[in-house]
Amino acid sequence: MRNEGIRPGRRKIGSEPLRPQRNATLSVGTLLRSLYLLHFSQPASDRAVYRAVKTQPIRSIVEIGIGSGGRTQRLLEVAAWRAASLPLRYTGIDLFEARPAGSPGHSLKEAFALFQRPGVKVQLVPGEADVALRRVANALAGTELLLISAGLDAESLARAWTWLPRMLTAQSSVFLEEPAKAVATGWRKLTIADVQQRAGAASRALRRAA
Repeated sequence: MRNEGIRPGRRKIGSEPLRPQRNATLSVGTLLRSLYLLHFSQPASDRAVYRAVKTQPIRSIVEIGIGSGGRTQRLLEVAAWRAASLPLRYTGIDLFEARPAGSPGHSLKEAFALFQRPGVKVQLVPGEADVALRRVANALAGTELLLISAGLDAESLARAWTWLPRMLTAQSSVFLEEPAKAVATGWRKLTIADVQQRAGAASRALRRAA
């Protein structure tokens, strides 16, 4: 009698879940999430930063001033969509426990737990921008995305510019958050030449003060 069993290499219909369908469902979910974050999420000004991460593999992010941490969580989520971005190094510089009373934010321990996720190495550095960068700038060479948040102490930020050029490459993306006319704040993309110019002005100011 002819053997009608399942031939090697064939799979009995109904014996396993339809994996391609499941993968398609996950892809649709990611697509919808991407659509929301890149085009409808609030505040609208942050969308430019998410798009910058979405369009290129970025494996090293430094954020000066993390605030409530919501933007950071979304930023890491978008970066993880690209396998080429993993493993990812994220460094957040913030006052943490030393921030003024009533300011949005988290303790160092809370922020570390909030940002933990597979494939991401999280480093959090407490302190004012210039003091923190003096300690870690050399270790942050090769930073591919630098975010400088609004609301930082003006004098500290002015001194911090001197440390930034050593962290960046010619291909690095730098975004500065500042007051905007249509919204409370907006992100302005700086060129490496802009950063070097600000760093030079800061160095000259420091020499005059000395």
